[in-house]
Amino acid sequence: MAGIKALVALSFSGALGLTFLLLGCALEQYGVYWPLFVLIFYIISPLPHFIATRCGDATDTSSNACRELAHFLTTGIVISAFGLPIILARKDVILWGACGLVMAGNAVIFSTILGFFLVFGGGDDFSWEQW
Repeated sequence: MAGIKALVALSFSGALGLTFLLLGCALEQYGVYWPLFVLIFYIISPLPHFIATRCGDATDTSSNACRELAHFLTTGIVISAFGLPIILARKDVILWGACGLVMAGNAVIFSTILGFFLVFGGGDDFSWEQW
């Protein structure tokens, strides 16, 4: 039952983060949809971790190069997702209020992705059947 509660909480926080992102785009005073490009960062941010868990040895407690590279790439993706709205706001493509809403959405979505890996990614064999 605890897995279901965690799944419901993660889906609620994901919906809240996407609401912030869409408010930053769709409110009448903002009205531009350029910030939606951060959705690409949401999709590709877990990919280095998935690749590292497949090619790396999960029983090894020490750090290995594949896992370190995955952490480095994930950090670069997350920082890029936070940097894109700032660059768009500095170039006057979007307003600063939209930038703030997109940044709030980024924080919530990336916290949701981290929470997913902390709750459901702890098993030895990565499987979707544990739900």
